[in-house]
Amino acid sequence: MEEKRLQAVRKQLGYSAEAVIRMLLKRADTLGVPVMTAASLKTKLSRWENGHEAVSETYQRLFRDIYGRTNEELGFPPEAEDSDAAELRSRLAMAKTVDADTVEVFLRQINDARHVDRRFGGITLLDQLRSTIKQVEDLLSYNTIGSQRERLAGALTEASTLAGWEALDRNALGQAWEHYERAKSAAREAMAPALLAHAAAEQAFVLIDVGETASAVEQLAYACEVAEGSAPPLLRAWLSAAHGEGLAAVGDRDGALRAFDVADALLPSEPVDAALPFLFLGGSHLDRWRGNALSKLGEPEAIDQLVEALPCVPAQFVRARTGLLVDLALAFAAAGDRDAALDHSRQARRLASQIKSDRHLRRLGGLILPGSTEDVA
Repeated sequence: MEEKRLQAVRKQLGYSAEAVIRMLLKRADTLGVPVMTAASLKTKLSRWENGHEAVSETYQRLFRDIYGRTNEELGFPPEAEDSDAAELRSRLAMAKTVDADTVEVFLRQINDARHVDRRFGGITLLDQLRSTIKQVEDLLSYNTIGSQRERLAGALTEASTLAGWEALDRNALGQAWEHYERAKSAAREAMAPALLAHAAAEQAFVLIDVGETASAVEQLAYACEVAEGSAPPLLRAWLSAAHGEGLAAVGDRDGALRAFDVADALLPSEPVDAALPFLFLGGSHLDRWRGNALSKLGEPEAIDQLVEALPCVPAQFVRARTGLLVDLALAFAAAGDRDAALDHSRQARRLASQIKSDRHLRRLGGLILPGSTEDVA
């Protein structure tokens, strides 16, 4: 039932009805979409959640944005599909028009989305990415033997991987898994081992978040194998660090530290590769990642590593800074420093709320301050 799903998602995310109304109004203002007043929305939200009234397409879009969920996950009806012969001919004809410039347009859209993601998080992006994915997927589905098929598949991989990361950040784990499955399939179509390895490795973080850590380590090891001998050093360094985080999650201290040492050895002196615009491992990024693993392992030096990395995180990497602050809050709490844990948790919560990072807010929800038996509100 629509109302049950819509209400269930709100409760799953921990949003009050008043908070949802504020988010709807703010998102509508950002999009320039006229909506009803807060007072009217209060009545409407109750009617929508209780099934007394259907949600219009305008508000379906707003709910997708603020909740980071699909129509199906929110209980909204899917878009109608036209499958007659005329529509098929039209789609086949459209696919034949794809050229190098078309693919470049999609790649620029995806790269622009990455820049927005780093600074503002995913609240503005998931629906936009789903639209891009559908466009590329449709063109790929109806592209028969066109010379751009592999490049279209590569673009679909990048868009799906980014959407997977956005969904993971919004704590939409099922949706994230599906995005990564599409990304892996498209990477195979593109005959791009590097893209396949990256998508498989990111998907492993979904496994970690649902507690399937042993499976995550296996998948990360597989991703490293896929990249071995064919991927650029930058990607292999990133994959080794990702493997290190997975090993830390299962408590394999020696294996995790070895993996980070390998990542450090593989990292190029100029850690930028135009062919890998989705990877950022230079500067403080590898250091904060190692600090995250040390924190998971309960190593005392985690705090020094994280404190040293914090001022080095570029200003535009807001989610990365948020994650680092969460790591510091957890590390200080484990070390018994209540004041430092509370200070960093407050900073992290402010940023996580700002970018709507439900994943980091969930992590903060498990923080227990020294001398307390309750988690931090």
